[in-house]
Formats: sequence, C-alpha cells, structure tokens
Amino acid sequence: MPNYVVLQTILKEKFLGTGSQNLSELENVINKQCAKGYRLHTISTTSSGSKGFGGGDRVQATMVFESL
Repeated sequence: MPNYVVLQTILKEKFLGTGSQNLSELENVINKQCAKGYRLHTISTTSSGSKGFGGGDRVQATMVFESL
C-alpha cells in the first residue's frame, strides 16, 4: 500500500448565492480513502472563473491522504 495518495476534485459553485453544489462528492472522496486506511493529511484549493453560460465558479480541491 502506498504511503500517500493525491487526488483532485472539482467543486462547482452555485450560479446564484454562495456554497458548492457538490460538497457531497468531496465528502465521498474523503470517506472512500478513510475506508481504505488513509487519513486526510493536506487539502488546498484553487479557484477559477465561470465556465460558460449558467456556470458558477469552479474550485479545484487537491487532497493528500496519508496511510495510517
């Protein structure tokens, strides 16, 4: 088993208002890695502008998981 796993997830921000539309996807990624014996070591985010009509901002979350 590797000591570290690095994963990225794109969070889509709501077009109107605040908050992410798919935080449950981020939660699922974290829970799947925890079930495999990893813990979240580091998370960083990068924001980008809107992509096309009707789309809100995009936030890229990069997560580093460490084996227990």
